[in-house]
Amino acid sequence: MEKEFDKWNEKKKKANTGTVWRAFYEREVWWIHTGVNIGVEIDGKHELFLRPVIVARKFNKDMALIVPTTAQDKKGNKYYIEVVGDDGKRYVACLSQIRAVSSKRFFRKVGTIGVVSYSHLLKKLSEMVNGTL
Repeated sequence: MEKEFDKWNEKKKKANTGTVWRAFYEREVWWIHTGVNIGVEIDGKHELFLRPVIVARKFNKDMALIVPTTAQDKKGNKYYIEVVGDDGKRYVACLSQIRAVSSKRFFRKVGTIGVVSYSHLLKKLSEMVNGTL
């Protein structure tokens, strides 16, 4: 499969020069421009290179630590956990793909995960980073 690096590069240039600031908060689920990435890194989909992510930590108005989500069922893989939104929607968070991103990548908010799911997500991220997962 041929990746569309050139198309993503054009989108990335526009996103970088954008002046739109989006207010975002921890626990929220957003579609963000994740782009076309290298190897097994999670890519964005479709012409806007978007992927839903969970805001794990807001550093400031310009940067957040995000956890990408996937629609694929990954039961049994310790780096994937299911979390539930306040609206009951289920997301599969991919812990191994966490990354810091600019708020310029944020496109549209789609929901918020519940407090219990957020606590579970943070616990699992901590275990992964500490090597106890």
